[in-house]
Amino acid sequence: MPQVAKPRPLDLSLAPLDNGRLANLCGALDENLRQIETAFDISIARRGERFTLRGEKERTGRAAEALRMFYARAKSALSVDEIQLGLIEIANRPSRPARQDAPRPDDAPMLMTRKSELHGRTPRQVDYLKQIQEHDITFGTGPAGTGKTYLAVASAVDALERELVQRIVLTRPAVEAGERLGFLPGDLAHKVDPYLRPLYDALYDLMGFDRVGRLFERGSIEIAPLAYMRGRTLNHAFIILDEAQNTTPEQMKMFLTRIGIGARAVVTGDVTQIDLPRGQKSGLIEARRILKDVRGIAFTEFQKEDVVRHPLVARIVSAYEAHAAREEKNERGRE
Repeated sequence: MPQVAKPRPLDLSLAPLDNGRLANLCGALDENLRQIETAFDISIARRGERFTLRGEKERTGRAAEALRMFYARAKSALSVDEIQLGLIEIANRPSRPARQDAPRPDDAPMLMTRKSELHGRTPRQVDYLKQIQEHDITFGTGPAGTGKTYLAVASAVDALERELVQRIVLTRPAVEAGERLGFLPGDLAHKVDPYLRPLYDALYDLMGFDRVGRLFERGSIEIAPLAYMRGRTLNHAFIILDEAQNTTPEQMKMFLTRIGIGARAVVTGDVTQIDLPRGQKSGLIEARRILKDVRGIAFTEFQKEDVVRHPLVARIVSAYEAHAAREEKNERGRE
């Protein structure tokens, strides 16, 4: 049986030589290099400013691109966030753009939050941010981890900071409690806290705990359980409906008709994670079908390639998919 030739190692030399940048690039005990190895499933050997990368040709090419990018940014120590988010950008960067006008991460709108480096990390995230800024209603659908909720909250914070809106309204269907919150202990905020926790976490990350608390006290940020929104009109507000796959068609229509003058709305959800009773239609699925041709409404459908989490997660997902494919093939073979 003929042996498969191993890919040739890729040699890389970083210039101009700067020992401070080199130390920041590699990290303590070469921890940053280990992150790059894990992300691209390669091995890296280093001697001074010279690196030898071993693995599949495409993977070593991406890793070399990452090393050059991080070296250029390494004027100061690189944080774990910078490394992992940068690796996601590289991994999702197409070898050749599908079309000349395809949005790139470098084109992403810059948002006014306390995280100055925040921007879209994949072409779809960039497109999503642009759609939110250019449309009064935007739908963002796709799997968990694609940033659809976090970027919606970041856009809301940006609009509030720029005084484009007067307040942020967060809402979510409390499906687990059957929309009957009265039996839960505490005031309204305590009753819906568990359901709005992802939105709170994003706000704290983007604005800081103390500032978010003050804005809640002034009414500039408001929680509005979907069950309690009937009859309201929300003017000059940035409204986010999260977990919209768990709305009924009636609830979705009710929400969309709450939007008032000077308001902007973002609807997020994952249609593969519907918790409604069996047989109950999802308002998100129906809204996408009914509103797809309505001018002024934008839709972004995220894919698994847009997942922005630890670089190892992509490999874990691929391993599970490969395992499921093998199991399915074996099942067919036994039939």
